[in-house]
Amino acid sequence: MSCRRSEALAFSLVTEINHAMAKLVDIWDSIGIMEDQRVERMQTVKKHIDGLLHSMIKEEEALRHCIKTNIITSQKQLDTLCLELGLEPYKLEEDLTVLQMEKNLQCRVESLLKEKNERLRELSDLKKQDEELCVTLCATPYYIPSGSVPSRTQLQELQEHVKKLGNEKESRVKVFSGLRQDIRSLMDEMGHEPESSLERESICPDSDIFLLTHDNIKALKLLLSQLEMKKESLISARDKLKERATSLWNRLSCPESEGEAFREAAMSTLSDDIRQWQGYVEHLEELQMAQLEEVVDKVRQELVVLWDKCMLGSEQREPFSVHFCDDHYTEELLSLHDNELLRMKAFYETAQPILEDLEKWKRNWALFQEFQRKAADPNRFSNRGGSLLKESKDRAKVQKLLPKLEEELRSRVEVWGKNQGTSFLVQGQRIMDYISSQWEEHRLQKDKEKNERMTKITETSQFKTPTKRALGSTYTTPTPNKIKKTPNMLAPCTATVSSTSSASSSSGSSTTFVCVPGRPQLSAKRSKTTEASSGPRVLLQEFNSDKKPVPMSYSAFTSELSRKANTDAFLNSTVKDML
Repeated sequence: MSCRRSEALAFSLVTEINHAMAKLVDIWDSIGIMEDQRVERMQTVKKHIDGLLHSMIKEEEALRHCIKTNIITSQKQLDTLCLELGLEPYKLEEDLTVLQMEKNLQCRVESLLKEKNERLRELSDLKKQDEELCVTLCATPYYIPSGSVPSRTQLQELQEHVKKLGNEKESRVKVFSGLRQDIRSLMDEMGHEPESSLERESICPDSDIFLLTHDNIKALKLLLSQLEMKKESLISARDKLKERATSLWNRLSCPESEGEAFREAAMSTLSDDIRQWQGYVEHLEELQMAQLEEVVDKVRQELVVLWDKCMLGSEQREPFSVHFCDDHYTEELLSLHDNELLRMKAFYETAQPILEDLEKWKRNWALFQEFQRKAADPNRFSNRGGSLLKESKDRAKVQKLLPKLEEELRSRVEVWGKNQGTSFLVQGQRIMDYISSQWEEHRLQKDKEKNERMTKITETSQFKTPTKRALGSTYTTPTPNKIKKTPNMLAPCTATVSSTSSASSSSGSSTTFVCVPGRPQLSAKRSKTTEASSGPRVLLQEFNSDKKPVPMSYSAFTSELSRKANTDAFLNSTVKDML
């Protein structure tokens, strides 16, 4: 269709030229222009038409050349862009005209240029952020070769890098702000004035004065730890001054209202506290000098209390006895007593774990001895309200705890010896020797008590020689010795039983039963003939010989035993457990 229109336009152009030339000829005829002039004029018209067509042809040729040049340039530019952007080379479609090729190439070039510019703009923004963060954090920037167009992967990695640095900055800002706040608080609390440039910068309100580097964080942490140590030192100094003031108050018997008023006085900083306490201690020390003798006596009382707490023996107290007994009261003597008091307080603080364990051992040792004493008491078998069972459990607990405490003491004493280079002494002897001496003393006491019981039993026991009786003799029971009874003692009693047997006329036997306070003594000789004729005789029945003998069960026996428990007589063999 387009070809027919162009051909019609060309034919119309030729027709128009023919018509125009016909009109010119008519005009020339009407004017009367001669042939020569017509030819000249025709040549002029031809020249104009040829020049116009030639000019148009030339321009179109130039246009065609320009288009071809543009295609070549666009192709080269497109190849360069594909290379810079990391894209595959662009391929033109086949059977395209020159104008179509130029248009496609131009569109592709414009698209790639737009993408390139976007990448470069994004790169510029990210690099700016990266550089700022790296300067603040003293980190290494993300490397992208200068003058190159970053790929999408590089831009994504750079974006992640910037995000990571941003998070790191937030974290460090939080740490920095926390450290600086703590430093400011400590300085305000102590009343400390900044001395170094770091201290001045740390409390500066400008948040950008510090680079958020690891070295600066370490420096601030070190400064904070130093200030904390200084605070602890100031608190310790203040507490020592308070302790000193309290000690002086007690020594001088100052009015409590004065001390309370000073303690409740408004204090601003630790430095101010220390200055005020120091002034008050100096004031009390001046008062102390005026009451020197009374103060020295009070210090000596405190020393005696500490010596007793530390369980010092006479040999350990001997080196200071010269000053302790000195009645020439001077400031130097008071200073010696104060130094000794401080030394003993320091020793007590160091040895307190050992002393506490030793005190715990002594408490359990006292319980152990009390249980041993109760074990020798016959009244414990009354077991009113389950007390015997509870006593047994408590005794087992104490017996199990004592070795553990002794082993713990042994370990603590060994550590003390390694650290102090000396042995830990209690009442002038090593602590384990002290414990061994307590056990040995307990053993000797038990042996002594046992010997005394055996001696008493030997003295109070009465033995009778058995006699033979003639066949047919009757069974007689001798009257027991009468001894005045006390509320807590049953008199020793002796019973002799004689019996005869029809099977033997020449043999007889007697039974002697002895009840002694403190230790059971059961002695019986019984013949087969006696058992066959009269049956076994229960000891409790013999003790109650005024009653008619009846058969007795174990429950009746224990009931009778409980009823007799208020005396010192032992009527069963369980007392052997105490021996």
